[in-house]
Amino acid sequence: MKISAADELLLSILRENARASTAEIARRLGLSRTTVQNRIARLEQQGVIAGYTVRVDDEYERSRIRAHILITVQPKQMAAVVKALQAVREVRVLYSISGGYDLIAQAVAATVGEMDVLTDRIGAIDGVERTNSSIILSTKFER
Repeated sequence: MKISAADELLLSILRENARASTAEIARRLGLSRTTVQNRIARLEQQGVIAGYTVRVDDEYERSRIRAHILITVQPKQMAAVVKALQAVREVRVLYSISGGYDLIAQAVAATVGEMDVLTDRIGAIDGVERTNSSIILSTKFER
């Protein structure tokens, strides 16, 4: 689907702060409030904006243990493994990838010990062949 340059700017502002008022967004874009409201509604209806979420304070996030867990899945077990991982609340994002692994899970735990337990839980899921974890030390930037 094709969207305009103004819509791209609107999405950029919403990525920075999804709670920005339509008046603030309108000022930044040089558009009327009504135009901004209509554009947001249209983008939601088209499915470009799929939802809104909470961004947690960087200080709080840095206090958590975050990791990328690479996962190799046994043949024909992908659907079952994805379903099992969906039920693991510590798994924030799951990507299907190419290369030596099939999936990357981004996971969060309160302590290194809890992350260790989590990686063992993921490795024990039926259909998971092996895992390889990397602790995230810092976030250089996020968009």
